[in-house]
Amino acid sequence: MTTKSDGSVVPSGETLEKMTENLKKVEVLSERLQRVITQRQGHNPALDGPNQELFGRAAQAYWAEMMSNPAKVLEHQMSYWSDTMKHFVQAQQVLAQGKLAAPEDPGPKDKRFANPLWDTHPYFNYIKQQYLINAQALQTAVQDVTELDELEKTRLNYFAQQIVDMMSPTNFLATNPDALEKAIETEGQSLVQGLENLISDLEANNGEMVVKLADENAFELGRNIATTPGKVVYRNRMMELVQYTPSTEQVHKTPLVIFPPWINKFYILDLKAQNSLVKWAVEQGQTVFIVSWINPDPTYRDIGMEDYIEDGYLAAIREVKEICGENQVNAVGYCIAGTTLALTLSLMKQRGDKSIKSATFFTALTDFSDQGEFTPFLTNDFIDGIEAEIEDKGVLPSVIMARTFSFLRSNDLIYGPAIKSYMMGQSPPAFDLLYWNGDGANLPGKMAMQYLRGLCQRNELAGDGFELLGHKLTLADIDVPLCAVACETDHIAAWKDSYRGIQQMGSKDKTFIMTQSGHIAGIVNPPTKNKYGHYTNPDMKLDYKDWQAGADFHEGSWWPLWGEWLKKRSGRKVKARIPGDSTHEILCDAPGTYVAMKATL
Repeated sequence: MTTKSDGSVVPSGETLEKMTENLKKVEVLSERLQRVITQRQGHNPALDGPNQELFGRAAQAYWAEMMSNPAKVLEHQMSYWSDTMKHFVQAQQVLAQGKLAAPEDPGPKDKRFANPLWDTHPYFNYIKQQYLINAQALQTAVQDVTELDELEKTRLNYFAQQIVDMMSPTNFLATNPDALEKAIETEGQSLVQGLENLISDLEANNGEMVVKLADENAFELGRNIATTPGKVVYRNRMMELVQYTPSTEQVHKTPLVIFPPWINKFYILDLKAQNSLVKWAVEQGQTVFIVSWINPDPTYRDIGMEDYIEDGYLAAIREVKEICGENQVNAVGYCIAGTTLALTLSLMKQRGDKSIKSATFFTALTDFSDQGEFTPFLTNDFIDGIEAEIEDKGVLPSVIMARTFSFLRSNDLIYGPAIKSYMMGQSPPAFDLLYWNGDGANLPGKMAMQYLRGLCQRNELAGDGFELLGHKLTLADIDVPLCAVACETDHIAAWKDSYRGIQQMGSKDKTFIMTQSGHIAGIVNPPTKNKYGHYTNPDMKLDYKDWQAGADFHEGSWWPLWGEWLKKRSGRKVKARIPGDSTHEILCDAPGTYVAMKATL
């Protein structure tokens, strides 16, 4: 192979022969691909995008705009035609001069187009610039549609952007210089390995395309991930209760029980020793318990939010009190588990149960009046599709949720990794956070619909009340001391929405912390990293903009601040408690058995 002055690589005759030999292997792999596609279970097509009505209304609105304001539409068209023709003429002029080069102005920068060939090679530069012109034209057309209501406009914007992202030239082999160079460099082996990676991902997900983000063979639960010492001290159909081994001679009197989300596994809070919130809390002298939820199969079809509360929250609190000989616990709820902790607190208030001394909410939504980036997925046609999927399978499959979350950041979580894996033939990295992200869980059918219809769509908890277990649960019932941690760039639970829900809770003792970064990195932010700072403002009566404007910024992790807050509500020191007691035998070592269960149908 030789490299030309513009950076492009030219294959030798020997390389071409080897490449041809490698590409013959594709025929064998194609048979495997055909099998997995044929056996694909599939899912309800409503989950792939909006029905035709949305696009029909958008086209109708655009036509109405043309009739009522033709000058505006013609301006759009002329701008697009002008940019395209100018682009074409410039390329023709360069060729007419006998040059094979990109223009002096290679166009705007974009991290997808980092390869120098996008700026120096006329073919790739022409494709890049025309793509950007096309993308801008589509985005402008969508922005200027005025005859749609706000919800439809939001959905149209989202799905138009998905089209723009999907059609990027980097997503196609013939127009991706990185992939083409890699194929030449490896004599076609990268393409063979890429097809192997694609087929493996399809086989692992029953024919659904979910890009593997991390090397699954690099981690083993209990060996190099989820390694904080502890024991499973209780188990029922919904959860295992893990009690961690103390690392201090004395501990605070009031135990701490953590409820992680059941959409994913609990070890997000116990990844590696360096970033384990569980390990850190144990080192602060807390008696730490964590709930490890079951990964439901179709037999859990009729399990609802009430089961998670009765056999999850209330059962865990009861067992922790018995083991520690205490009347109260401090509780933490993360994401959907924080939403459900709010439901539990309201229920306990109405029942006269004072077992929770304080509550902490990590990135938890309780007021869904602003659905944010999830708006496209919370309309009736999409939820109807989920309901049909649940009716068919009994659960909302993990793969559907993973795909939905990924499309919120499609370039980073779908197309970018797919290019590396399927076009470049690269193996996924050994990254603990991405490994956890791929280790998902199903949702029981009844519970998923209660959450989506009652909480997300109808916003009943922040409204007239969410009916459950014979009670109407409201935010105003929550009166225990509480601390809430939200993340500045969280695209799953926007901090302003978390703040609005906390404002409506009835407690007179509230602390709100906004940490830098997103839904995961903002929470998994150990003090040793000194990576992300956080904001505080004691005035919770302000609206979110004024709260942020008046907040004080603090360097480093929020963990120590929360640790001090928790310590003040954890009582005096007592002798450290070893896991279990005379009535709670040790069932197995942490992290337990439920956490190892894979999502299956």
